[in-house]
Amino acid sequence: EEQERLSGSKREEDEDDVEAALKKEVGQIRASTEQKQRRFQSVESGANNVIFIRTLGIEPENLVHHILKDMHTTKKLKTRVIRRMLPISGTCKAFLEDMKKYTETFFEPWFKAPNKGTFQIVYKARNNSHASREEVIKELAGIVSSLNPENKVDLNNPQYTIVVEIIKNVCGLSVVRDYVLFRKYNLQEVVKSNKDNTQQNPSCQTEEQNLRVVKPETEEENSKEVKQE
Repeated sequence: EEQERLSGSKREEDEDDVEAALKKEVGQIRASTEQKQRRFQSVESGANNVIFIRTLGIEPENLVHHILKDMHTTKKLKTRVIRRMLPISGTCKAFLEDMKKYTETFFEPWFKAPNKGTFQIVYKARNNSHASREEVIKELAGIVSSLNPENKVDLNNPQYTIVVEIIKNVCGLSVVRDYVLFRKYNLQEVVKSNKDNTQQNPSCQTEEQNLRVVKPETEEENSKEVKQE
């Protein structure tokens, strides 16, 4: 009986040790996961002078618009090295057929009837030679028009600007507001005088430092990013 009692006590101690070890391991896994899923995390972009910032639980469009609105109002430059900030709301493969298929759904919140608005498309490609700027713009504009014929192109002061940012084989997309007012989302320019708030040629983007904010999803999934150039 004494031997059985001692044996039973030892089994209970072993079980307690195993349970404690499991709890410790689970805690370490949770801590590691939480560390990986930070609100803001830098992600390799694959292009020089471009940084992606992955976000968690934050809408990049609202965040970037708020930052630019604050700088436009206060005229205080709060960064020395960031040239532009662009929210990227979704990504897909940078092949025309993939872009067409993805944007048919992606554009719906802004352009599908009864929603409508004036728009322009700005395009930028880095480390990519197979995508044709003219063809991409033509096809995407056609998709916007097919969602609602009342959507019209306006290159001077559009309600929405469709941003197409291609790096290697990944296409980042966003639909932003106040692109003209906020000087193409240029942080350096938006704090300057409002005297020259006229629309510039969308194809003449400056080659400076860019910053992007991205949501934690795969290239084919919806993702959200902000770009720094």
